[in-house]
Amino acid sequence: MAGSVITVAQQKGGSGKTTLSANLAVGFRTMGRSVALIDTDPQGSLGRWFMTRIDRDPEAAEGIEFATSSAWGITYECRKLAERFDVVIVDTPPKADSDLRPALRAADLVIVPVSMSHLDLWATESVLDLARRENREVLMVMNRTRPGTRLSGEITAAAQKMEARIAEAQFANRVGYAEAFGHGRSAAEGRKTPARAEVEALSAEVALVLANG
Repeated sequence: MAGSVITVAQQKGGSGKTTLSANLAVGFRTMGRSVALIDTDPQGSLGRWFMTRIDRDPEAAEGIEFATSSAWGITYECRKLAERFDVVIVDTPPKADSDLRPALRAADLVIVPVSMSHLDLWATESVLDLARRENREVLMVMNRTRPGTRLSGEITAAAQKMEARIAEAQFANRVGYAEAFGHGRSAAEGRKTPARAEVEALSAEVALVLANG
């Protein structure tokens, strides 16, 4: 049985796509799933994270494979890796145009991170539109949340009106995510922290969505 393909997409840069991709990868590994990461973003941040991970601890890359792909080659790359891995996660550039469509088309699930700003929320609309045109299921993930603030409440309320599924699990605005990423790690690794609990919760929720898809 072929593995599941997850495409992480958002038009606005800095929304947390790459951090989300890396943490989901480790979250799935913690659950015993094999994972392939594909970076289609020329900036190459996910590849830098993976190489840092290997350099620091080669064994930490066990069960995780990394590849790069162009927009036109993503369908083949996903199909090839899905034959060998339980989950394939595709990190995409910050855009919403024809170059993104192949990555959406290849996906079983499109994850759209939304940071706590109106700019991020507005940028989400075009990605949701493209995903709907490709008839792909979407899961919005609220990122860098600040529970209890007016802005967080406004963004969450507005997102609920966008007719897309919103994950119950969220990533709060924590320094730990950036610190772990810079060392080729995930917030899901190491001692038990609120960030680790968030990664585990989101990974479990995404796995459930895929299973019921």
